[in-house]
Amino acid sequence: MPICPTPIEDLPRLTQALGGPRILVKRDDQTGLAFGGNKTRKLEFLVAEAQEQGATMLISAGAIQSNHCRQTVAAAARFGFDCTLVLTGEKPKQASANFLLDQLFGAEIVTVEDRKDRDRILQETFDKAVAAGKRPYLVPYGGSSPTGAMGYTFAMEEFMNQNRKVDWIVFGTSSGGTHAGLVLGQRVFGFKGMVLGISIDEPEAQIKAHVSALATEASEKLSEQIQFTSDDVLVNENYCQAGYGVFGEGEREAIKLFASTEGLLLDPVYTGRAAAGMIDLIRKGFFKKDETILFWHTGGQPALFADKYSQDVIRE
Repeated sequence: MPICPTPIEDLPRLTQALGGPRILVKRDDQTGLAFGGNKTRKLEFLVAEAQEQGATMLISAGAIQSNHCRQTVAAAARFGFDCTLVLTGEKPKQASANFLLDQLFGAEIVTVEDRKDRDRILQETFDKAVAAGKRPYLVPYGGSSPTGAMGYTFAMEEFMNQNRKVDWIVFGTSSGGTHAGLVLGQRVFGFKGMVLGISIDEPEAQIKAHVSALATEASEKLSEQIQFTSDDVLVNENYCQAGYGVFGEGEREAIKLFASTEGLLLDPVYTGRAAAGMIDLIRKGFFKKDETILFWHTGGQPALFADKYSQDVIRE
């Protein structure tokens, strides 16, 4: 599942609307699989590992409107795997957005109302598949394992080869695979700028510990281990207090601003929150006026069409 380099675009009207600094965007919403997104880069390596292990089935988990699960089942369809998804949340009365696409791509869906039960039911689902004689491969939550992190280690190499000088890379961080890959790629390929994750749902200390450990473990897949510490990981936790998937005024403004100035769509959960954080930091003078920010767009736009968000996005 080779991924063509995704473009980097200037956002001059957004830059002007915010009064600087210069903003660029890396379009990983165009990775090409099932509306694209950052999980496609991780799945390039995870699916290869599943094939090497002789798996015939992919199993993964996420929220009802999970972008990760949508791309996982699409990858399963493309490469001939069966797929079961364990989705947390109340099952919608009418399928829409990612939940609709999961079914279109052929997933068997198990719904779990309470998130605290998800890991147990995920393991039970895996064990049942083994007992039935299938050969399942467990795709980790968010694709965030040392293998999955390789997707963004080499995404950093791709970015470096595009020869765009930036001072900051800003993106949404949650399960940690994208963040760990970028941190590892920064070290391996010599990116001199700053890599800043805007937390979607976790405290700063927890993300720092998890991402540094994951980057350390992932480095062993390249050569000798590189030891990362929490000090190597930049995180801002100021925009996640509302909780995962809770749509607020910051996300609404960011989505509308990107759309009205650049014709560029964000999603309500990840890029909307990350962009809201970036916009607020710009207004507070966190970035220097003469700096350049690369906003790494991780996809997720199908969630805009979920009943949970569609009306709130356009509400005045």
